[in-house]
Amino acid sequence: MSKIYYVCKYTPIELLQAFGGECENLNQMPEGFDLADQIAHPNICGFGKAVLEAVMTGKVKELVLVNCCDTIRSVYDILEDSGKLDFLYMIDMLHCDGECSRERTVLQLKGLARAYGAYKGSEFDQKKFVEAFKEPEKQKEPYISVLGARMGNELYEMVKESMPYSVENDTCVNNRSVGEVKPPKTDDFNELMEWYAAELLGQTPCMRMMDNSGRKRLYNDPNLKGIIYHTVKFCDFYSFEYAQVKQNITVPLLKIESDYTVQSSGQLLTRLEAFAESMNMDNLESGEKKMGKGYFAGIDSGSTSTDVVILNKDGEIVTGIILPTGAGAAMGAERALEEALKQAKLQREDIDAMVTTGYGRTAITDGDKSITEITCHARGAHFLNPEVRTVIDIGGQDTKIICVEQGFVKDFMMNDKCSAGTGRFLEIMANTLSMRPNEMCELAREGSGVTISSMCTVFAESEVISLIGQGEKKENIAFAVVDSIVRKVAAQANRMSEDRPMLCLTGGLCECSYISEALTKELGMEVKTDPQSRYAGAIGAALGAVKKGKKN
Repeated sequence: MSKIYYVCKYTPIELLQAFGGECENLNQMPEGFDLADQIAHPNICGFGKAVLEAVMTGKVKELVLVNCCDTIRSVYDILEDSGKLDFLYMIDMLHCDGECSRERTVLQLKGLARAYGAYKGSEFDQKKFVEAFKEPEKQKEPYISVLGARMGNELYEMVKESMPYSVENDTCVNNRSVGEVKPPKTDDFNELMEWYAAELLGQTPCMRMMDNSGRKRLYNDPNLKGIIYHTVKFCDFYSFEYAQVKQNITVPLLKIESDYTVQSSGQLLTRLEAFAESMNMDNLESGEKKMGKGYFAGIDSGSTSTDVVILNKDGEIVTGIILPTGAGAAMGAERALEEALKQAKLQREDIDAMVTTGYGRTAITDGDKSITEITCHARGAHFLNPEVRTVIDIGGQDTKIICVEQGFVKDFMMNDKCSAGTGRFLEIMANTLSMRPNEMCELAREGSGVTISSMCTVFAESEVISLIGQGEKKENIAFAVVDSIVRKVAAQANRMSEDRPMLCLTGGLCECSYISEALTKELGMEVKTDPQSRYAGAIGAALGAVKKGKKN
């Protein structure tokens, strides 16, 4: 039997079940939008494209939509013309819960009943209708709530696996509360639909509703321990709510954004794990220590380089090494560890515990634990300078702004999956100028008067090539490249917080003194660094190894 899919909490799924329909929430994140991009406007939101992709691949044959936003209206028009569906229906629902809206909804319910009944060749089954109402389960234990725009199943599973508490999906379609009250005992279909319309409209409102104040109950639960607020690119409704939530809660809050594909899962996982670590420090530091030789290693496996630091039992740096990551994170880590051990005149068995961090951390199988680079950079920066309160980590593929309190992550922000303002951006531009990144940074001191308008790496590279063709001086182009990075990072830091006491620059670009000087000028306060700030991630990982030791 073919399933009938829906995408909105206001969909009358109980009515569809009364006509023999098997209902399922359409909530899968595709690998890409190859088919959807052929028939839809490029700026349509990722979820709208996901719906189109599911239909165009033949997975969906029956679909009921609700006019929740302009995207869904566009999706309906496209699908109506496509001829790919056996059954397609759009419910035209008003954006308020008043008498007129309920009357309008009753008419829409009756229209859907006629259309779906004719399609299925079945009559309304009142028994099935009543049995379809299930009382929503309410959380009674400490939990983390996922709020905001709908979240794909794949990403939600990632969230559940990452968090130290149980996770409740309170995103748009998933916080459906129809069923708290059973239908009235009557055989009058009109009376049932009048009651049903009121129940549908009386739910905890979504952000499409004109009066959405009732949503406050979602983040005022005493059992709530944290919130992950999810938005989909180009979804305005839930982007507006985030600011309100941030102002009205006392629990930890993490905002993540997706394009509704699984392509950005690696970066999102880093954010989720860092958020979990900040909430679960007791477990992160747990474990009885059994001291051996008293040496502890931290491996920071980044996208371009792998850093290894070895500490002794007194927390002193024995050695540090940086090598290119190469084609594989595991092999790169093994080479770097071997070199670090050689420099320290140690053997692998001398290492009591080893913690991995960075994007390649999960690929390194012989570590005792993996910790996100966000937590590790906070620890490492605090180790180098206990006065540090804000860490700017410009990595190979992302930039992080981390608020630190006593070496622990208080809050953080990462750039999206665009590489603008990162070490990779600098590397690409330097290659275009036939220079090494450090050379270009130093040359930028001598330049002025040129800007790169585009923040996109691809378009920025085209601008650089154009400037070269125009005969612009290398130092001026270098200045423009570095200036674009500095402005991007400064804007990110400003979004994070206006109060930024004691700024510290870590990561690969901290070796470029001009970067820290330019950031100091742009932010209006000193951005400090340290000769060992390059190793901050690996130092933080090694400190985690010292804390952990080997369990008995």
